[in-house]
Amino acid sequence: MSEPYLITIPRFSDHRGSLSVIEWAECFPFTPERFYYIYDSNPEARRGGHSHRQEEEIILALSGSLSVRVGNGSERKEYLLDRPDIALYIPPGVWHEVFGFSAGALCAVFASKPYDKGDCRRG
Repeated sequence: MSEPYLITIPRFSDHRGSLSVIEWAECFPFTPERFYYIYDSNPEARRGGHSHRQEEEIILALSGSLSVRVGNGSERKEYLLDRPDIALYIPPGVWHEVFGFSAGALCAVFASKPYDKGDCRRG
């Protein structure tokens, strides 16, 4: 089983601000087939709490901050996502939960497959 890891998304900044570009083949280990986002979340909310049999995901805080807890069955680790140019790769089989949403947080998720309820394992 592969481990989660952080991905640095190219960032271009000048006096006008910053721009980040995601070129699938250069930035991600897969070409996304689905995109969804989470917003207006209560700071106490917990999302996810599952793993996927085949699906891979990239989680990114486009605005604000959030935390992601991941686990492989024997150990858990937490990641704070608080920059729009740093994303977290979640491989298949890794349990994950998103929580600790700041006010105004916008969480983007890129998934390797269309939604399939049978691919999800809770617990």
